[in-house]
Amino acid sequence: MEKLKQAVKEIAYYRHQAKFSKLHLSLIPFLSLASSLYGALLYIRQSLYRSGFFSKNRLPVPVISVGNLTWGGNGKTPMAEFIAKRLADYGISPLILTRGYAGGDEAKMLKRHLLGGPVKVGVGANRVATANLFFEKYGYVDYRGSKFFERTYLDPKMGSHVGSQKIGAAVLDDGMQHWSLCRDLEIVMINGLMPWGNCKLLPLGPLREPLIAIKRANIAVVHHADLVLEQKLKDIKLVVQEIKESLPIFYTRMTPSYFFELRNISKKMHLGAVLNAVVLCVSAIGSPYAFVRAMEKIGPLFVDRFDFSDHYSFQLKDIQMMRGRLRQLEDKFGYKPIVIVTEKDYDRDPEILKHLHPFKVLVLCSEMQIIPCNGCNEDSFKSLLKELLEV
Repeated sequence: MEKLKQAVKEIAYYRHQAKFSKLHLSLIPFLSLASSLYGALLYIRQSLYRSGFFSKNRLPVPVISVGNLTWGGNGKTPMAEFIAKRLADYGISPLILTRGYAGGDEAKMLKRHLLGGPVKVGVGANRVATANLFFEKYGYVDYRGSKFFERTYLDPKMGSHVGSQKIGAAVLDDGMQHWSLCRDLEIVMINGLMPWGNCKLLPLGPLREPLIAIKRANIAVVHHADLVLEQKLKDIKLVVQEIKESLPIFYTRMTPSYFFELRNISKKMHLGAVLNAVVLCVSAIGSPYAFVRAMEKIGPLFVDRFDFSDHYSFQLKDIQMMRGRLRQLEDKFGYKPIVIVTEKDYDRDPEILKHLHPFKVLVLCSEMQIIPCNGCNEDSFKSLLKELLEV
C-alpha cells in the first residue's frame, strides 16, 4: 500500500510522464476517472451550499479558518496553534476545532503544547457540535465591536489580567473545505516546496479544489518559504495574485526549538545534542524534505532518512526495517546512530517507537515563525486579527 501511495504522489507532483514506470502509467487512467468524478461531486456540493439547500451554521464568536488546497505539508496545524497563542496573549481564550484525522496525531500534539493555558482544543468531525459542547461548559464572549482588543493590543501585558475561561474566538484547523461553518477570516496555506503539483484534482493531482478557490481567502501563507528559491516564491506569488490581486501574502518557516527523549518527554534537550552524530530521520508527514533539511542545518555528521506517507502508523515490520538500517549505519561509522522523529510521529504512537531500543530516539520540536517580507511580518499579521475582532 505504501508503494501505491508513493506512486500516486509522484504522479500528482511530477509532470514528465516519460519518466514514469509501468506502475505509474497503469494508474493514470483510473486516477483520471476518479478525479473527474471527484470534480463533479465537488461542483454539486458547492452548488447546494450556494443555493442554500445545505445550510451553514454560525458560531457566536469570530471564526478563523486555516485551510489549504492541496494535501499535506502546508502547515495548517502549526498556523492554527500560532494564531491561538497570539489571541491568548491578549486575554482572549480561543478554541481550536480539529477533526482528529488518522488517529488524531495533530490534536494530541496541540493538547500537549497548550496544556494548562487558556487555549482549548476540541476534537470531532462535527465542528459545530464540538464547539457547542465547549460553549456550554465554558461560556463564550464576542469581543467584536468592543474596545477590549484595542486595549490589550496596545498593552499585551493586560491579557493575563483580563482574560477569562469564556471562549472568545474559534480557530478552525483544516477548515477551507468545511463549508457548513461560516467563518470571518479565511487563511489559505500553501506548501512552498510543492505548491500545486500537476494542477489536477484529487486523486490524479494534489488539489482538493481548483485554484480559483483562492478567491475566497483573506490571507495567503506560503509555508517552508525558507527552503524555497526566490524565483519559485515569485512564481507562487504571481499565481496567487492572478487569481486575487489584493490578497496579502505572508511567508512562514518551521524553526527547530529543542529535542525531548522518547522515554523522558519532560526533559528538554538542546539542539546541540546531535552535533557530529549520525542520525536517521524517520517521518510520516506531508513534507519530509523540510524535516530532513532542518536536521541537516543543525549539524549532525551524517543524515539518513526513512519517509512514509502522511499520517502512516508504523508497524513492527517497519521497526525491523529501521533497526536493520541503524545496524548498517553503526557498522559504517563505528558508533550508535540516533533516531529522530517529528512530534506528529511521536504523538501518533509513542509506544511502538520504544521497540527501537537500545537505539536512542529523539523527538524534534519546532515552532512556526513568520518571515518578514515586503512589509508582511508578525505585527501586520496580528493587525489583521485585530481588524477581525473589531468588526
